[in-house]
Amino acid sequence: MEKKPEILNTRLVARSRLFGIESVHLRFSNGEEREFERLRTPPIAAVMCVPMLDDDTVVLIREYGVGLEDYVLTLPKGAYEHGEDWREAANRELKEEAGYGARNLTLLKDMTLSPGYMGSRIHVALAEDLYEERLPGDEPEPLEVLTWKLSELEMLVQRDDMNEARVIAALYMARAVLQQRGVP
Repeated sequence: MEKKPEILNTRLVARSRLFGIESVHLRFSNGEEREFERLRTPPIAAVMCVPMLDDDTVVLIREYGVGLEDYVLTLPKGAYEHGEDWREAANRELKEEAGYGARNLTLLKDMTLSPGYMGSRIHVALAEDLYEERLPGDEPEPLEVLTWKLSELEMLVQRDDMNEARVIAALYMARAVLQQRGVP
């Protein structure tokens, strides 16, 4: 399976204000052909921050998730703006959504979500040495900002309003990095 499938054809089958759906006709190395549908990959990358007030205290936000029709606990995240790199986008999103900037940003992982259906990526950054600074954001209502101890991460993950897989993965990755540094 070293050889990637050959793309024989792609065509746009549906479009909304935010998304495009493509049909992709593939030929695999064994000669099999299949047609898949995928969300068209946006040209804009995204970033998500794991902001740490100290070695054990993470900053979370609560925002409305229209896909779930409910409020969820999550991490500050969003798309890059024109010309930004991941550090600039991470700091801007952190300031807009949580009211903090970070003097130290460490890239933890470049993650995908459902790669069988979309090609979008999100860069996950550990944000440390925080300072208070708020920028106006694009959210339709003020976001609730709260904190949680990473030493109680299992309790957080059990909450009904903590359910986004990439957020949970980011929190576990951040905790592992901090533990490798010798933080309990």
